[in-house]
Amino acid sequence: MDNQRLFLYLGLGFLIMLIWQTWQIDYVYAPQQAAEQLANPSQDQQDSSQLVNTDGAVPTVAPAGAQIVQSNAGTDAKTIDIKTDVFTVAMNTQGADLSSIGLIQYPISLEETDIPVRLVGPTDDRYMGIQTGLQTSQGAAPNHLAEYTLATDSYELQNGQDQLQVDAQWSDAGIDVVKSWIFNRDAYDYAVKFTVTNNSDASWTGWQYRQLQRSEVADSETSTGMATYTGGVISTPEDVYEKISLDDIAEEPVKRTALGGWAAMIQHYFANAIVPNQNEENTYYSRYWAERDRYILGLSSKPVTIAPGQSHTFETQFYVGPKLQGKMEELAPNLRLTVDYGFLTILAQPLFWLLNKIHSFVNNWGWSIILLTVIVKGLFYKLSEMGYKSMARMKKLQPKMEELKSRHGDDREAMGRATMELYKKEKVNPLGSCFPMLLQIPVFIALYWTLMESVELRQAPWIGWIHDLSVMDPLYVLPVIMGVSMFIQQRLNPAPVDPIQQKIFMFMPLIFTVFFAFFPAGLVLYWISNNILSIAQQWYITRIVIGVDSAPAKKD
Repeated sequence: MDNQRLFLYLGLGFLIMLIWQTWQIDYVYAPQQAAEQLANPSQDQQDSSQLVNTDGAVPTVAPAGAQIVQSNAGTDAKTIDIKTDVFTVAMNTQGADLSSIGLIQYPISLEETDIPVRLVGPTDDRYMGIQTGLQTSQGAAPNHLAEYTLATDSYELQNGQDQLQVDAQWSDAGIDVVKSWIFNRDAYDYAVKFTVTNNSDASWTGWQYRQLQRSEVADSETSTGMATYTGGVISTPEDVYEKISLDDIAEEPVKRTALGGWAAMIQHYFANAIVPNQNEENTYYSRYWAERDRYILGLSSKPVTIAPGQSHTFETQFYVGPKLQGKMEELAPNLRLTVDYGFLTILAQPLFWLLNKIHSFVNNWGWSIILLTVIVKGLFYKLSEMGYKSMARMKKLQPKMEELKSRHGDDREAMGRATMELYKKEKVNPLGSCFPMLLQIPVFIALYWTLMESVELRQAPWIGWIHDLSVMDPLYVLPVIMGVSMFIQQRLNPAPVDPIQQKIFMFMPLIFTVFFAFFPAGLVLYWISNNILSIAQQWYITRIVIGVDSAPAKKD
């Protein structure tokens, strides 16, 4: 296989991948529309009120033979405002759950910096909810429809304060429950505690549940020009990262028991996750609520019996925020895997670590991408040198290859035999230029996904007109430069003998330029950097190291 044919196959393969991703966006995930708009929190209350006596409302996961007793839903619910340094929150007194969570440091766009991304609550085109509650086999227990009372209508994390605790109270038939929300400064995780005190005359047996509920994938959740996974994930000691797609939830409900782990609903750049105590055994479950077209993924703990006069506390951590690997790894094992690099995670993780280290010095993600590409190309220099040396030998054979083509015409069998004899006579290995480059391909694909999945690039500026590396270049400058660099790179390589391949190669820079015009600027910048470095390496190796003219060989 000559080097040109390798490039052709790789280029066509990459092109097919782009077409496939575009098809997913158009027909699976739907194209990105207008950014999310803040909706009236009362709409979430309207949604919640419709859950009464519905299978999708309160989980039916219970100990074998137990009869679940539900509390009545409240009728006088109101909204409580909560604000921390990273969250703007609306809590509903029905269920004392967070009906809306916005991320203050992550606006929906650079044009609307005062509107935060909302990861919980209804928006114009989708709904995401988190419900928590208690269930019991006898007596009373507050589920996520029960009415709570709070001391005040607003809470705020003050300057100099590292922690904010919000307590909600519920009582019925001698069972007193304090539901506490604990927020910490500079943290996208928070704790929810149920402190149950049994002031009745009989033992109380109950368990907690926590569940994520969402609607279908919305237009605003798909990234520009790229298809990324949006759906459920479960992590257990048996399977550290198992995708539970929305289709899977609708077709076959999940029900399994595991120690520790976590469950999450993820989308591009962001995640909502439930993280139980890692020493606690839970039943993981899923539900599809057909009436409202909602998908539910949750956990239910083992039952606990509380004797009269005794208390017990149920506690769970939640993560609602950007997929910041450092913060997620501190919270739970394998939670960082929600940054989904796919089967190349083993390569992408160290690449992201290196990218992050570079950024800590240069403080600009655009220059960090360029420097990372330089480092990776430098590590593969020797492999590139081997490939270009073989390519240079192949280039010297171009006039003889043309002679063979004119001699044998359309007789492909004779042409093949003559070509192999020529390779043997000249001691040229046709795979010599392919193999070193094939070894580099997984690394550069991993680098591609590293940049694709990194929330750090979201709304990150580079220079001049590039104000956001996660969206397409508004002036199309980078795609044009990429196309030009690809054209120059082609000119440095031996021209394919086959005229059909020649025509395909002629149009490939133009085709790639059109595709890359809709790619995030950070990915295009990486591709440009890689092309330019490849051109420089090839020129240096062929002209300086080998001493071969870089211009295409001509017949005498």
